[in-house]
Amino acid sequence: MENNQSKKGRIIVIEGLDGSGKGTQSKILMEKLSQRYNVRKISFPDYDSPASAPVQMYLHGEFGSNASCVNSYAAASFYAVDRVASYLKHWKQDYEAGTVFVLDRYVTSNMIYMPAKLPKSEWDSFLSWLSDFEYDKLGLPKPSGVIYLDMPTEISQKLMSGRYNADESKKDLHEKDVTFLNACRESALYAANKQGWTVISCSDGEAPYTIEEIADKVYKTACTFLDI
Repeated sequence: MENNQSKKGRIIVIEGLDGSGKGTQSKILMEKLSQRYNVRKISFPDYDSPASAPVQMYLHGEFGSNASCVNSYAAASFYAVDRVASYLKHWKQDYEAGTVFVLDRYVTSNMIYMPAKLPKSEWDSFLSWLSDFEYDKLGLPKPSGVIYLDMPTEISQKLMSGRYNADESKKDLHEKDVTFLNACRESALYAANKQGWTVISCSDGEAPYTIEEIADKVYKTACTFLDI
């Protein structure tokens, strides 16, 4: 295992819309990287933390029945509070000691979901505001690299239905709104281009690639972030 304790840690973010396989791929990546590094995997939101309460209220529809009921800046702030609480309480020390982190969602999720509520003419200003707010003002560390798992919405919806055993009532505010998710895919690809993320296609357009095929691409990409 590489001794990386003399420098600050590094962060690899796995992003994607709901149902794209982020949880599975981040777990596989952590297991592969743990052969060379001290690695921790963290998922957001942290639903076990009291700091996630506004996120849960939002996703459960307590502020309104659809995503547009809470504006992009307010909703982004809900998620940002959850992240900074997690960082300060649970992983800042390990990050500063040199641990490598694989994050299932991060600041980058706000860059995917929140611009979709705004006119395209405001996307650039929102991305600039968000980077300043979460990285500069709140002090969250910037990632070494971001991998966006691009899964067409119609395929991810089928995968989510399988996850929930076809019980649509289990979907949260975002997951059940296909129109919103289609808009999020557009804003995600826009952010990926602007922010320099690596986009990995997860399907042939009709069916998803195998978990192993995607995992191989994810690992090879992660290795470039870590200079392996």
